Amino acid sequence: MAIKNTLFLQALKGETVERPPVWMMRQAGRYLPEFMELKKKYDFFTRCQTPELASEITVQPIRRFGMDAAILFSDILVIPQAMAIEVEMKPNFGPYLPNPIRSQKDLDRVIVPDVHESLGYVLDAIKMTKVKLQDEVPLIGFAGSPWTILCYCVQGQGSKTFDKAKEFCFTQPLVAHGLLQKITDTTIAYLKAKVAAGVNAVQVFDSWGGMLSPEDYNEFSWPYIQQIVDALKNEAPVIVFGKGCWFALKTMSQSGAAALGVDWTCSAQNARYLSGGNITLQGNFDPTRLFSPPAEIKKMVTKMIRDFGKDRYIVNLGHGILPTVPVENAKAFIDAVKSYSE
Repeated sequence: MAIKNTLFLQALKGETVERPPVWMMRQAGRYLPEFMELKKKYDFFTRCQTPELASEITVQPIRRFGMDAAILFSDILVIPQAMAIEVEMKPNFGPYLPNPIRSQKDLDRVIVPDVHESLGYVLDAIKMTKVKLQDEVPLIGFAGSPWTILCYCVQGQGSKTFDKAKEFCFTQPLVAHGLLQKITDTTIAYLKAKVAAGVNAVQVFDSWGGMLSPEDYNEFSWPYIQQIVDALKNEAPVIVFGKGCWFALKTMSQSGAAALGVDWTCSAQNARYLSGGNITLQGNFDPTRLFSPPAEIKKMVTKMIRDFGKDRYIVNLGHGILPTVPVENAKAFIDAVKSYSE
C-alpha cells in the first residue's frame, strides 16, 4: 500500500509542495484529554511497553487534528533500559536512574543488547500503529542522541545544567567515549529495526546538545550522531534535531541527514543561512506561543512559513508541546498550516 498523504516525505526529499507539511513534537501525549484518560489507568512505562496502548496514543492526535505525520509514542530512555541501566519515571519528578554510570566499573555492566529481544515491544507497537493508520500518513520513529542519553545515564535525573554528566566527560573522557559508543551501537540497531518494522523516517533528538560548547559538541555529541546518520540514511530519511545547537547547523547540513530541526532561538533567516540553504528545515515555533489566542497563532504560523519558504520546510514546534496548552490552540496551529496558500 502506498501512503496517501506524502507531503512530509516530499518535503524530506526537497520536492516542491503545495503547502508545507506539519506535525508537532510530543503531539502524542499529555495535552490531549483522551491521553489523560489512559494516563489515569496506566503508568508511564506501561504505556510505552504495551503495543496496544502505544499505538492508540500515537494515532490519537492524527484522528483529532489530521497532522501530516504520526510519531510513535515512546521515550528516549527505553534505550538505557535495554542496556541494563535501570530507569524509573517518578510522578512530578521525571526520569530517575538509581544507579548512574560514573566509572569504568559501572560501564562494564552496560550491555549492547539484542534490540529485537529487549525492545521488541516497540517494534510490535510500530506494526500495530501501521495497521491503525491505514497508510493515511507516514510514521516517524525516534531516538535520543548518544550525548543526550549519556546525560541521563550519568546525572541520574533531569537537570538544568547536566553538570555531573559534563564533569564525567571532562575528567574521564575514555570512559565517556566508551559509554557513548555503546549507546550509539544500540541506537543504530534500534533505529534499523524500527525502519524494518515499518517507520517511514527517523528523528534523532539531541535535546541537551546545546549544553556543550561548540568544541565539546564536536567531541562528545556530533561524531556519534554522524555514525547514526551514516548507518541509517540509505534506509530511511533521518531528521537531526539539536536543541540550542544553531552553531552546528553547517556541520549537520553536510552530514547526509534529510532534514534539520531548529529551535525558536534561531530565526528562519539565520537557520537557512547557517545550513547553506539547500536542506529541509523543521521547526521552530516557540511551544509557549501556543498559549497566544488562536487568531494570533494563525498569523504567526503564516509569517513563519513565509520566513522559511514553503518548500524544503516542515512546520513544527521548536521543542515538545507543553501539557497545559489548550486543545483548540493546538488545532489552530495545525489548521493554520493546512489552510496556508501563497
